[in-house]
Amino acid sequence: MKTWWTMVLGLFLLVGCNKSDDDPLGNWVKKNDFEGLPRGSAVSFVIGDKAYVGLGFNDDDDKQFLKDFFVYNPTIDRWDKIADFPGKARTASVGFSINGKGYVGTGYDGTNKLKDFWEYDPSANTWTQKDDFLGGARYKAVGFSLNNYGYIGTGHGEDGVDKIDFYRFDPTAATGSQWIKVQSIGGSKRQGATAFTYNNKAYVCTGVSNGASLTDIWEYDPTSDSWTQKTALDDNTDWTIIRQNASSFVLGGKAYVFVGEKSSSLLNDVWEYDFSADTWVSKTKFEGSARTNAVAFTVGGKAIVTTGQSSSYYLDDVWEFKPFDAYDDED
Repeated sequence: MKTWWTMVLGLFLLVGCNKSDDDPLGNWVKKNDFEGLPRGSAVSFVIGDKAYVGLGFNDDDDKQFLKDFFVYNPTIDRWDKIADFPGKARTASVGFSINGKGYVGTGYDGTNKLKDFWEYDPSANTWTQKDDFLGGARYKAVGFSLNNYGYIGTGHGEDGVDKIDFYRFDPTAATGSQWIKVQSIGGSKRQGATAFTYNNKAYVCTGVSNGASLTDIWEYDPTSDSWTQKTALDDNTDWTIIRQNASSFVLGGKAYVFVGEKSSSLLNDVWEYDFSADTWVSKTKFEGSARTNAVAFTVGGKAIVTTGQSSSYYLDDVWEFKPFDAYDDED
């Protein structure tokens, strides 16, 4: 009898081990909540070892469209309020950083698409208006910085048309000449895409064009001012990264695209992109509520995601993703 139970126990452990081996890597760890109001379609940028999150939308707030900003210190897991954004309260804007300054522009204020553009100085805790975005008013665009320049493109314009154009921002240029047009992204016009950078190149993927989901991903080389199409997001049966309003970050030499929505369904899957192999692999699903319009960033060697919208709920939880750790449901 003892031998029989030993065999049963051994079989149980063997099956359990095999299941664990098949599970994707990645562990999500809950952090302290975002200190401001819950919100969706906020904006973020990283300066040094701190991240900055603000703006967005919350329909439980009297003002709905928000203009407050907070700074996050990942070392002590702490949020502090900074100077409010001086432009119009807005949602679905673009943010990036260059040489120790943060930049925010475009968006939607509930009535108008916007094209104003602002610089944040963390040492003085002040905002300064820069040249308006040359491409015209729009929201749900993408932005990134490369080689001390900023870039904004795509989005949905004030003319009601999705956009394909891109523009470069030079923070050192004289007023009136801070923006120039660069090469437009390949493929279709789009809104609700996501962008990330690695090794002095930028990548733009996902989104929709006139309501149709897009399956392409494009790599931008600022040296040659050219775009190169990479392997499609539906090229292989092992991956499906098609969505809009997704979040993304780069950590440990890999990119991660996750959450967002597809056909009005909220998503919680997480996909890791290998730049050299141009392939995707599934990781542990996002442990918080499935959501869209969240912000994500890498700061102090940590990958963080916060805020977002889940159906009619606006969120303020904060999560750190550890892509190379095994899943642990106890943290």
